[in-house]
Amino acid sequence: MTKNVAIALGLVSGLGIGLIGAAGVTPLHDFALAVAPLGTAFVKLIRLVVIPLVGTTLFSAIATMGDLRRLGKLGAHTLAFLWGTTLIAITTGMVVMALALPLAGDLTIAPAAVDIATPPPEGVLDFLIRLIPDNPVQAAADGALLPLIVFTVLFAAATATLPAERRNSLIELADAVTAALIKLVHWILWTAPVGVFALAAPVAAEAGLGLLRSLAVFVIAVIVGLIVFSALVYMPIVVKVARISGSRFLGAALEPAAIAFTTTSSVATLPALFEATDRLELPRPLASFVLPIAAAVNRSGSALYQGSAVIFLGHLYGAAISPGAYAAALLATFLVALTIAPVPSASVVTLPPALLALGVPLDGIGMLLGIDRIPDMFRTVVNVTGDVAAVAVVRRTTDGDPAP
Repeated sequence: MTKNVAIALGLVSGLGIGLIGAAGVTPLHDFALAVAPLGTAFVKLIRLVVIPLVGTTLFSAIATMGDLRRLGKLGAHTLAFLWGTTLIAITTGMVVMALALPLAGDLTIAPAAVDIATPPPEGVLDFLIRLIPDNPVQAAADGALLPLIVFTVLFAAATATLPAERRNSLIELADAVTAALIKLVHWILWTAPVGVFALAAPVAAEAGLGLLRSLAVFVIAVIVGLIVFSALVYMPIVVKVARISGSRFLGAALEPAAIAFTTTSSVATLPALFEATDRLELPRPLASFVLPIAAAVNRSGSALYQGSAVIFLGHLYGAAISPGAYAAALLATFLVALTIAPVPSASVVTLPPALLALGVPLDGIGMLLGIDRIPDMFRTVVNVTGDVAAVAVVRRTTDGDPAP
């Protein structure tokens, strides 16, 4: 049995027992409430690893780029396209989910007893001030992820300008720590079926069928958002900027998209991505430069999913979201989406920075893990489609300049 199947079974079992308990079977209702501490323990395990994992992956990704000034015109255009579309994707996910929330009903869930590290900012000015940590070590200890992320970005950018020998030693250390943390995440995910069961059962026992309705709306809204984003962002850019017909582009991207859909792995599609750019008659040296960067930092589909998730969970747990909190969640989602770790359901595991920026409890992560396989297939397709689009657009915007 695969891990994804086991997690899904944990969710289904938890929902089943909770719903039967909600229907009036008192022993099952009591049992569902009794297992809640196991769910709390699972959430704490995720929080245990997320702070160092986000820090090391973000540091390594930015520092590895080297001095951004040395990337030249191609690097600047590549990053501008990838980062710009990521921001649009997050915003699209938030908007689509906000529009879909009325269909999810007025269900509000009381969070388990898991402390929220920092309250959400009340306004934009408050948000900007909180971005600057007095002490990054203290920020990490307090679980203030957003200031810690900002410090990590600045520290990594400074590291990128160091001589290669010193820069590489820090990057190797970060990569080694990341590898150990990813191993720890795999261990934690082995407990996910039990954790997801223990999170879903008490919620279903209290919420009843309304929870199933809300989860169904979430999955459908994410898929709709991904389709809308691809149709209204990627396709017009490819047609208008790259000057490639939509049918030709989709035909070339079909094979990597099919691999992405079945494997939910962007890395597994890399050989097919090169073949797709060949079919579009894009220069191989250019593709060899752009595709590795895109594979490392392009997570537009994942970013859209995360933007949708923070709005959905904020609604589900009744969080009062201010303009400053939205700005904080947007920034946190953007930074984390750039360096989503290569672990199963990483888009879910790395949600805490954005959730904590909104003051949303992390309890809902378990339920999202249980239903993650379906949206994961669709968001991976969008990720790799964006990789192909990046090569096509960069070729046109750089006037066909050869890759370095």
